Amino acid sequence: MDNLNATAATLLGFLHTGEASGYELLAIAEEVVGAFWTVTRSQVYRELAALAERGLVRAGDTGPRSRVRYNITEAGRDAFAQWIATPPGPEQIRYPLLLNIAFGGHLDRACLLFHVDQHRTVHQARLRSYQARLESAGIDPYERATLAFGIRYEDAVLAWMDDLPAILGPADEPPAEKQDPASREGSG
Repeated sequence: MDNLNATAATLLGFLHTGEASGYELLAIAEEVVGAFWTVTRSQVYRELAALAERGLVRAGDTGPRSRVRYNITEAGRDAFAQWIATPPGPEQIRYPLLLNIAFGGHLDRACLLFHVDQHRTVHQARLRSYQARLESAGIDPYERATLAFGIRYEDAVLAWMDDLPAILGPADEPPAEKQDPASREGSG
């Protein structure tokens, strides 16, 4: 059997706890992994159809609002077990604010810091949410470990944001001229 992609495996992981519709799976994904793994509506329905075609999930009858509930099959449990036992690849940071920072020399400093402040609000809210969930009853050690990472990540991002004005230097200092990438090729 060919390997699962991470989104398909995520859906199978959620289906271990019981049947769910695509709509419900999307809501679960947003709550449980949404802060660090993006799952879109189109991906959920595309993957559910592919998983059903491969015999890894079984589609039930169409219910209210044309929602179909899915159950994981034994083949799906086996495929998930193979996927979860495979070492994960390295993380990839995809943080749009970092693109603005990387090219910040082309942007008014006040505008750049405004973007940072908008992101700060999001990270502060996420940190409070993680802390509240960590204090709630009934979370297993794996969710506790995931939340602990999230809390440390948010703390680190907020500390970095606090340090940004000093890192960027005085507001009236022009950004240093950057070397032309073409001239770097011949200098190695």
